[in-house]
Amino acid sequence: MKIVTFGEVLLRFSKQHGMRLSQGSRMEAHYGGSEANGAVSLAILGNEVRYVTRLPQNAQGQACVERLREYGLNTSYVSWGGQRIGTYYFEQAASLRPPRVVYDRQGSAFSDLQPGIIPWREVFKGMDVFCCSGITCALSQSATDATFEAVRIAEEMGLTIACDINYRKNLWNYGVRADEVLPRLVEHASIVFGDAGEWELVSGLPRIPFKAMTADEPIDTEAYTLMFQQIANRFPRCQKFILGLRNEPSANHHLLSGVLYNREQLLTARIYDINPVVDPMGVGDAYLAAYLHAQLTRNEDDQRCLDFSLAASALKSTISGDFNLSTEEEVLELLTAD
Repeated sequence: MKIVTFGEVLLRFSKQHGMRLSQGSRMEAHYGGSEANGAVSLAILGNEVRYVTRLPQNAQGQACVERLREYGLNTSYVSWGGQRIGTYYFEQAASLRPPRVVYDRQGSAFSDLQPGIIPWREVFKGMDVFCCSGITCALSQSATDATFEAVRIAEEMGLTIACDINYRKNLWNYGVRADEVLPRLVEHASIVFGDAGEWELVSGLPRIPFKAMTADEPIDTEAYTLMFQQIANRFPRCQKFILGLRNEPSANHHLLSGVLYNREQLLTARIYDINPVVDPMGVGDAYLAAYLHAQLTRNEDDQRCLDFSLAASALKSTISGDFNLSTEEEVLELLTAD
């Protein structure tokens, strides 16, 4: 499939060996960011991906583009401008201490993006799918306007629209509330992914707790079915409602699962008990990317799509950095393993 993804690339800084940000003198640097993570996953799985972003015209911006190209992304429609690349500082969780993220994105090249800068009709020509993200709407009013510009043109040109709700509480600080914007973005999509808190935000319905401590615990299918029946009435255009589930007994021990509602039935997946977790960043991004690949490229049925996407996200938990570097063969191998 030919897929367009859109969002900000970030430079991630983190300390080694579980040290806090206040410790030590060295940091590791990785490129990432939710939308870039999804784009890399899609490319590694074998899809043709155009990645649209905005970067400063300097050595840092060029280095970022070169890295994205290494993973097979088409960066022909990167917009050059602005002063700096967005960054974030990640403090790895350890035992009972949760992770911590400090964003430094204000005034980044992407947050200054304006409608009319990206030639969307040219970008979308000959493409099949457009992936949008709630994060782009959290950065600034102009980035929000540019996102809705892209969605409207993609809709007009007949592309399938996939939306990752991607709520980031710490980013919404330009005077608009997330619950005023993100439901409007979801209204345009036919495939929507989110975690429990994100679905609660866009629907107004209380989240259903996921407290699994072992891989053999049941999932409350009746409760999720009732919830998504109500959500489906709120978003009539959406055909696939995907919910990622994660319980974290400790920083290094996560249990992952998920459900999918297709307007006819609710499907569940196995629970992956992951211990130890190497890096939790990008797990949700890997989930949506793998789902799109399974549905749109492999033409799998809904159950198989859900199983494939969950296996890919479980593998991401074992990979350092933001990007999921798992191939299709590796995902399928895990999918068929005991």
